[in-house]
Amino acid sequence: MRMLFRLSIVVAGAAAMLTLAGCNKLRARDQRNQGVHDFENAKYSDAIEHFTKAVELDPSDPVNRSYLATSYFQQWIPGATSPQNEEFAVRAREEFKKVLDQDPKDVTTLQYLASMSYSEAQPLPEDQKQAKYDEAAEWNRKVIEADPNNKQAYYTLGVIAYYKWHPALMLAELDQHMKPDDPGPFKDQKVKDKLRAQYGTSLDEGIKNLQKALEIDKDYSDAMAFEQLLIRERAYLDDNRGDYDKDVDTATQLLNKAIETKKANAAKANNTGPGGIVEDTK
Repeated sequence: MRMLFRLSIVVAGAAAMLTLAGCNKLRARDQRNQGVHDFENAKYSDAIEHFTKAVELDPSDPVNRSYLATSYFQQWIPGATSPQNEEFAVRAREEFKKVLDQDPKDVTTLQYLASMSYSEAQPLPEDQKQAKYDEAAEWNRKVIEADPNNKQAYYTLGVIAYYKWHPALMLAELDQHMKPDDPGPFKDQKVKDKLRAQYGTSLDEGIKNLQKALEIDKDYSDAMAFEQLLIRERAYLDDNRGDYDKDVDTATQLLNKAIETKKANAAKANNTGPGGIVEDTK
């Protein structure tokens, strides 16, 4: 009899906990809905309050925390150095990483973190940019692991490769007293060897990543534009003028294709033909 009494208490307690958990989930959903309403009306501080309460009520739901992180992110201004702005960045990153603790393959969260690192690199001096670009590249690789057909991640890896390399190319041209329109390749073999050792792999991988983006979307004109830049500038490391001219020609053809594709994409977006005539879609 005593055992039955104890069992009934346990069952009643478990039922009460389940009821409380169910109530908390409902309250959390209500807070989330209010937060979404405020977010859509650009009332981000109010949205943060609601999403924070939603997380407290139902920490098991990653959607609540994702909304909270996004609200902090939305208020963050890349490059601004005020304590409040830096706090927004810190809190956004913290909450996004907590989302990943629950779901390491959450593509949207990985993209946000990749975007933050890339944006943070822009205003930094050159000696600090490289580390941030490396961080952004690592996040984009994680995006690709979670979503192998994410063209934006491949594209961004190509862009990062370009921006890491370009300052070194400009400095080498200055050191060799080259004019902006002077053709390559570099005449000093030691300079080429040094740049190849430092940037050769990165340049090759950057081009491959842009080509991968184009395999996913053959009309990705921005990927074409950066691929031609990398090919054109990598040509300065070629062994001879003949190879240099071939690479420049390849880059020029790709640039022309990028321009034409961009025009075609714009025409499609505006539902017009090549001559600007509205097409009949009936």
